[in-house]
Amino acid sequence: MSSYSPKNILITGAAGFIASHVANRLIRSYPDYKIVVLDKLDYCSNLKNLLPSKSCPNFKFVKGDIGSADLVNYLLITESIDTIMHFAAQTHVDNSFGNSFEFTKNNIYGTHVLLEACKVTGQIRRFIHVSTDEVYGETEEDAVVGNHEASQLLPTNPYSATKAGAEMLVMAYGRSYGLPVITTRGNNVYGPNQFPEKLIPKFILLAMQGKNLPIHGDGSNVRSYLYCEDVAEAFEVVLHKGEVGHVYNIGTKKERRVIDVAKDICKLFSIDPDTSIKLVENRPFNDQRYFLDDQKLKNLGWSERTTWEEGLKKTMEWYTKNPDWWGDVSGALLPHPRMLMMPGGMGGSEGEKPSSVGSSNTKMVVPSPKSSTTPQKHGYKFLIYGRTGWLGGLLGKLCEKQGISYEYGKGRLEDRPSIVADIQNVKPTHVFNAAGLTGRPNVDWCESHKTETIRVNVAGTLTLADICREHGLLMMNFATGCIFEYDAGHPLGSGIGFKEEDKPNFIGSFYSKTKAMVEELLREYDNVCTLRVRMPISSDLSNPRNFITKISRYNKVVNIPNSMTILDELLPISIEMAKRNLRGIWNFTNPGVVSHNEILEMYRDYIDPKYTWSNFTLEEQAKVIVAPRSNNEMDASKLKKEFPELLSIKESLIKYVFEPNKK
Repeated sequence: MSSYSPKNILITGAAGFIASHVANRLIRSYPDYKIVVLDKLDYCSNLKNLLPSKSCPNFKFVKGDIGSADLVNYLLITESIDTIMHFAAQTHVDNSFGNSFEFTKNNIYGTHVLLEACKVTGQIRRFIHVSTDEVYGETEEDAVVGNHEASQLLPTNPYSATKAGAEMLVMAYGRSYGLPVITTRGNNVYGPNQFPEKLIPKFILLAMQGKNLPIHGDGSNVRSYLYCEDVAEAFEVVLHKGEVGHVYNIGTKKERRVIDVAKDICKLFSIDPDTSIKLVENRPFNDQRYFLDDQKLKNLGWSERTTWEEGLKKTMEWYTKNPDWWGDVSGALLPHPRMLMMPGGMGGSEGEKPSSVGSSNTKMVVPSPKSSTTPQKHGYKFLIYGRTGWLGGLLGKLCEKQGISYEYGKGRLEDRPSIVADIQNVKPTHVFNAAGLTGRPNVDWCESHKTETIRVNVAGTLTLADICREHGLLMMNFATGCIFEYDAGHPLGSGIGFKEEDKPNFIGSFYSKTKAMVEELLREYDNVCTLRVRMPISSDLSNPRNFITKISRYNKVVNIPNSMTILDELLPISIEMAKRNLRGIWNFTNPGVVSHNEILEMYRDYIDPKYTWSNFTLEEQAKVIVAPRSNNEMDASKLKKEFPELLSIKESLIKYVFEPNKK
């Protein structure tokens, strides 16, 4: 068996979990190998994972995206790369159900860019592609022989489908262009440094906090777990002894039910599993079992060294010593987390000036300490547009209250260069768009200022979304639900609300036209979360923009049930949605409807016992306004499912608005 000796290795994604252990091992064990790490520092990457290597002369870190063909080509040529170990990928199955396009972009397109660069430069002697056991799909429960390397690929979720797709590209480049490729397919890996969206670190951190351990379904799903150092050794063996054109399973025949993993962690923490384990809703599809035949890799001389009990104990001890390694991970500890957007810095925050550390030959960029002694509670930084607006001002106050770093945008939405400058200067993790023209003093203004309304509400919003997409940023876009009106399919009083997928049917005002137009166009942007706000209300009853303040000052009001948004409850939820990296369109209203009269009755009962009002019809209202107004019920079940604690509109009005202002 011939042995391969690399000279200059590019390891992608090596600020992540598995690859950092591989990189640190190779850098430590083979000082003659030059190791170049390429990582974009996504939410599950952390430069601290590479601390053992930072002072080594044979190590270099480059922050960048494998999707950048120019960067990849440049690195292969300037660093004389002869070997690639390709780990970079989006890997969390839960995230793939909510944001599958990001998995296609990273896992398939990113791999394609690397392969094409290898073909063009013609200098690569080994391309090791890291895949997953999940490409085989579900193993039969009674199977006694695991999937071998020639087994059929039958992926069952968006994550594993993209990994299988990437494998097909790797195989094709091997056969079509003679690229010297090797593929690995591994079982679950655990150990120190793992981002806690994964089962074992999540359970450990939750147990440390005295919280319940959530298990999808009934916990009967079976998985095989390998300790990270054993896996790093496996990649060392594949690198030196693996045969070109072959696939190698990296696995173990020792299987465990998920519920038994939870019980073992409870045992380590001396807590009662009966009260600490909580069964929650299952994934859309949750494979019952993955089982691998790992004999082929064993034939190369590799074997599992770490027992389950030993590895779990080491992992628990590491997390108890390093509880803040990842900063604020509250979003990842949810039963069904969504993709997060966190900078992977080595301490400190975004926006700090970089400095080089380590030996003279080592190029690792880490943040310098801030001059301020104020501790940063979060790794987030928000760029907010709409400083002078009601929602934008409230968002800033919420960020201050939650200890989140933020800045207001200085550029005008329709001015592309100024927006780009904002993003380059602020370096945000998220962008909030609370800017827009609603009219002065109301939407009637838009009827005589149509070009100005288009410029801000359509062109400006699209410009911001496009720039955010170019910079890999999620844009939280505050939109409106005033693009619908009761119709035959959604009659007044029926309780049938308009859903997120419904097409706008209200074009009575030019303002609503522009908002419906831009919402439809934004559907094409996968980096936008659109929040449909309706008739916003807050506890500040002196604010003239508050819906309650408005109608309480009218002599006459219409009396029509509508969906509405209680900002005191929902604006904090918008921040949590950003942390969860939620995307798409959301009806951003409290469940249910409330009429003008019902609100004013509460106003009378809680605020002013002497308050009186009278009603007029829509026909009478039409005589005193320029543009018709939208009246509708929005279906808030999607938001309620994501945030079960969300109150109904009437409950929220009492709790957040009238009780605090009661006289």
